[in-house]
Amino acid sequence: MLYHLLYPLHTELSVLNVVQYITFRTGAASLTAFVFTLLLGPPLIRYLRAVQIGQVIRDDGPRSHRTKEGTPTMGGVLILGAAILPTLLWVDLRNAYVWIAVLSTLSFGLIGFVDDYLKVTRGSHHGLWPRHKAALQSVVGAAVGIALIVLTQHGLYSTQLVFPFFEGLLVELGWFYVPFAMLVLVGASNAVNLTDGLDGLAIGVFTVAAVAFTALSYVAGHAVFADYLLLLRFPPAGELSVFCGALVGAGLGFLWYNSYPADIFMGDVGALALGGALGTVALLIKQELLLPIVGAVFVIECLSVIIQVGSFKLTGQRVFKMAPLHHHCELIGWSEPKVISRFMILAIVFALFSLTTLKLR
Repeated sequence: MLYHLLYPLHTELSVLNVVQYITFRTGAASLTAFVFTLLLGPPLIRYLRAVQIGQVIRDDGPRSHRTKEGTPTMGGVLILGAAILPTLLWVDLRNAYVWIAVLSTLSFGLIGFVDDYLKVTRGSHHGLWPRHKAALQSVVGAAVGIALIVLTQHGLYSTQLVFPFFEGLLVELGWFYVPFAMLVLVGASNAVNLTDGLDGLAIGVFTVAAVAFTALSYVAGHAVFADYLLLLRFPPAGELSVFCGALVGAGLGFLWYNSYPADIFMGDVGALALGGALGTVALLIKQELLLPIVGAVFVIECLSVIIQVGSFKLTGQRVFKMAPLHHHCELIGWSEPKVISRFMILAIVFALFSLTTLKLR
């Protein structure tokens, strides 16, 4: 909105010419989101406490987590509001890529909201049935996939799959891109959700990944950088850096209140939405196969659950003391702050490595 209001005035006030630059609007969106989160955090926390919307802790979790019972949850509403509003303020609203990312994020957030609401009203850590949640996530994933097919038919996108490390290796998926998009989005949203088990862990790792995707989005829409790095270039993708920048600002602001010991939890409304946002951006900028590297911590957490469940069903034995992996680390003696810090270090390393792969072709 501000972009469309301010930029037309640059002929009369030359300083407003800066509004045309994506880098400026990305920074502005990030700062706006950060300030919104800091300002709206305290009243939201007070409101959630007043209406007794608190976290229900799983019975089989680490005993140290029992003290977190009743901590305000569903803070993902704050993240979404603080990220989406600045995006709409600073982005070019004519950009189809941004609308796909925003609507996908809100849709996953709605699924998470229903899941959280059921948990709170039932007083249980069980919300939506897993198959129902997966079905709803798949519907959103299919909708995003179909939207990308439509963009392809108008020459604004490509359903080719780009492989990291291999120059010129492209695989055309055609309509098979729809189930592929479903797989990416369902996997990404659930991976972030599984990581959300310690104070500040999921939002911290997510913010690191969002910083990487801010850079990747800018490169994907930049003529010189995309050509130099041998990337498929789609000019509309550059506006996604504004969206990603807003996610970074909202993530940092939420971490202010979610850091150990947490004053508020994001809940599924936040975790599913943030995972969906990462997956959608990865699809839109043609870095689908780089997503597992950028978000490797999320992948590792998800794999630990798969391995644990698979091993127990096949052999009756558990590989880890508890899954996801962050709980295993707690049970072998790591303190919660140490687990969070070390996982954050890994997230930064993987994000940096993902950026270096752009030239390793």
